[in-house]
Amino acid sequence: MSVQEIEPGRRERKRAETQARIAEAAARLAGEHGIAATTVDDIAAAAGIGRATFFRHFDSKELAIATGLSDVGAHVLADVIRAVPADLGPLDAIRAAYAHLGENFDELRPMFLEQALLSRSSSVLFAWTLHLYVDWETAIAAAIEPRFGDLAEADPRPRMLGALTMAAARLACDVWVAGGGHGDLPALIQTHLTSIDLAPAHLTPGVS
Repeated sequence: MSVQEIEPGRRERKRAETQARIAEAAARLAGEHGIAATTVDDIAAAAGIGRATFFRHFDSKELAIATGLSDVGAHVLADVIRAVPADLGPLDAIRAAYAHLGENFDELRPMFLEQALLSRSSSVLFAWTLHLYVDWETAIAAAIEPRFGDLAEADPRPRMLGALTMAAARLACDVWVAGGGHGDLPALIQTHLTSIDLAPAHLTPGVS
């Protein structure tokens, strides 16, 4: 393999590492000080980069914060799904995980509302949030896949359940935001999750 072939891979890896560092710093600062009080300069300093480098990776502080919060959230949810009792099926495991994460909701309500309003504050941020949902879907799918006892090759159910879970969470959040953030978001999510039902997949032979 030539140097020319190796170098692009190194550059992409370095770029991904820098972007992840910026997103992590953005999410941490937003959690500590709030989204409005967090500035691009704060994020750049925390990530050990300059403003110019920041804007090579993100168009705005909001996109950086949204990415960082999404990465953290997906990781936490997947870990909680893996940690719930092993005898729970995939959908029950997701419900149990969301119930666990909702236990401290009242303490975190202002932060959740701020995040929800941020993601809906512009068409760009809304589209970016939907794009980030794909990462959540794949994280959920990987976490619940071992809980299916009858998975066939190319079985769509783990990924479908990931997508349906994120749809349920988004729709519940829409209802919650429309009510000014005064309702019980964890209960709304549980209500939406109860509408999901997965039957065994019937795959067409030869189609994957």
